Amino acid sequence: MDRKVLLKKDMREKQELVNIIMDRFLPRKDEYPKSLHKALRYSVFAGGKRLRPYLTLITYGMYKKDLEPISAVAAAIEMLHTFSLIHDDMPDMDDDEYRRGKKSCHALFGEGAALLAGDALLVGAFDLITRAEIKPSHRLQFVRELAQECGIEGLIAGQMVDIESEGKKVDKKTINFIHENKTAKLIRICVRFGAIAGGAPAEELKLIEEYGSCVGMAFQITDDLLDIEGDPNELGKSVGKDEHVQKATYPAVYGIAESRRKAQELITQAREAINKLGDKALMLDILAEHLLNRKS
Repeated sequence: MDRKVLLKKDMREKQELVNIIMDRFLPRKDEYPKSLHKALRYSVFAGGKRLRPYLTLITYGMYKKDLEPISAVAAAIEMLHTFSLIHDDMPDMDDDEYRRGKKSCHALFGEGAALLAGDALLVGAFDLITRAEIKPSHRLQFVRELAQECGIEGLIAGQMVDIESEGKKVDKKTINFIHENKTAKLIRICVRFGAIAGGAPAEELKLIEEYGSCVGMAFQITDDLLDIEGDPNELGKSVGKDEHVQKATYPAVYGIAESRRKAQELITQAREAINKLGDKALMLDILAEHLLNRKS
């Protein structure tokens, strides 16, 4: 089967698994208070590639055949990711009216409902992890590590520096801090959780984490490039906004050509790391190749 076709089919199957878990876990949109539940379900099911839970599922699948035990962890990561998108779109953050080709949460439901919908998804993500049918020690470990990587030592720290850097000339150290914390850490933890729960040997876990770090940074660099060169219809959001508000981006610091070269270098490094794992890492390899050439 063609690599692109294989990836599309595999992603679609695993997206459906994640959607089923979230649909079962989240309150129905007609439950009281309806405004809150409508807002959070709208954002969760407004589309999206489900990249992060997909990474968790395929790394777990490298070691275990039945994906059901890790599915709750994968879905929880998607909920947490959606929380970050809802808040990122709000006026005090990136102030974006569209997300995934649809009206952003605050634009449709109001800022208060969007803020609380994001909060609910963040808190709910940790609740969902505790329900995963994996080792109790892994559940505890994943709650702790996710809190660290997405809190003031990770995602939130990256977002804060991102906001503070708008309109300023930043150095390479700052842009790398933003991208590492805002994007790469969460992507790395996705593959880490899947590998740990699957029972990966220590030496293989190290290679998988290297893959996650490289892919995470490359993903954000590509995102920066798409804001300059991308098609808004394919992206599902506005383009050119980073330059307009003078956001700290890789192209702004390194230039377009060097940013493209760096993304290629990172993807090559990621593929070399997991190629040492043989055929069981096939989907990770195909995905890395796809991420470099993505249009959305």
